[in-house]
Amino acid sequence: MKIQIVTTVLLSATSLFSHTDNSLERPAEANLTVADKFHFYGDLRIRDQEVHRDDKDNSYEQRYRVRVGISYDITDQFIFEFQGASGKGNPTSGNVSFSKGIGIEHYKIDILDLKYKLDDSSWLRAGKSKHYFYRPMKTQLIWDNDIRPEGISYGYKNGDRFTAGVWKVHRLENKVESSGDIYMLVAQYVHKMDTWHIGAGLYYYDGVKGNVPTYAKGALGNSLDAEGRYENDYTIVEAMVEYKFGDILGKPFKVATTLAYNVAVSDENFAYDVSAQWGETKELYDWRLGYTYRDLQKDAVYAAHNDSDFINGGTDGYGHIVTGKMKLHADMFLAFHYQWTTRKVFEGDNLHYDRLMSDMIFKF
Repeated sequence: MKIQIVTTVLLSATSLFSHTDNSLERPAEANLTVADKFHFYGDLRIRDQEVHRDDKDNSYEQRYRVRVGISYDITDQFIFEFQGASGKGNPTSGNVSFSKGIGIEHYKIDILDLKYKLDDSSWLRAGKSKHYFYRPMKTQLIWDNDIRPEGISYGYKNGDRFTAGVWKVHRLENKVESSGDIYMLVAQYVHKMDTWHIGAGLYYYDGVKGNVPTYAKGALGNSLDAEGRYENDYTIVEAMVEYKFGDILGKPFKVATTLAYNVAVSDENFAYDVSAQWGETKELYDWRLGYTYRDLQKDAVYAAHNDSDFINGGTDGYGHIVTGKMKLHADMFLAFHYQWTTRKVFEGDNLHYDRLMSDMIFKF
């Protein structure tokens, strides 16, 4: 009943930001062929990865990620969206080691939804889709890039941004036995000024405490009781600030911080990161460099959904991240990510974890 009530409120609230706009209808729509209504896109990423850690042997592997998408304009307002991706069985990554092969068994349905355009600034989506939250400098403090929620979502963007959703946490084929469904009620608002983004979010998980870890990877740092069930609930409050300075040596420079606080528990419930970025990759041979310091306490966020790269995924760690990216062609990029981090495996113990990722990215 709780989920039904919130869903009704979500759908009603869209009228605060938008209204159906008949101007979306194109006079020439009748002249479009079926082929004109199909849109294809995709990307391929080749990655060299090297990991140095205290608890296991150092490792080196080459990995790939493939994503291919298609959308179809059913009408000018209704759009069908589909994306297939590598990384089957992993909700927070599309990476597959080349040593495992490139067969169809490694692919999954990544996106499958129906989009309804309320007007030029807002939309509703139903199905499995991206989360569409604003994340300063693409931080994954709370949300991994590859998380695909399932349910109903609303989005508005016209200077300011608002996103909300009612979702169900999907358990994969490699699930463990569940003691009940987990639902999510989420909302985020971001206010944009000339050089600022200031925002806040609320992410409520219903049904976590007393349930088992969502995926086969386990709790990934979140607290469990003696029976291996989640010890806590998760109601995460987010705050963010991003500021863009003028150019420094001819390149834009910006800084940001994102905070996360789980109000459902009283201990080990806070996380933050502080980031800076210099440069951008809009034109040919443009480049950018980034730096982030992150500190992530044990139960600050729901570990199954946050950054799967930082400290090898999950919570209860801290450390540094340096990134870089360069545009080599209109649809080709070179990038790297290096982190030197510490994970608290047991109280009083520290596990050092260093990771270098070098990427070649092709888009089409």
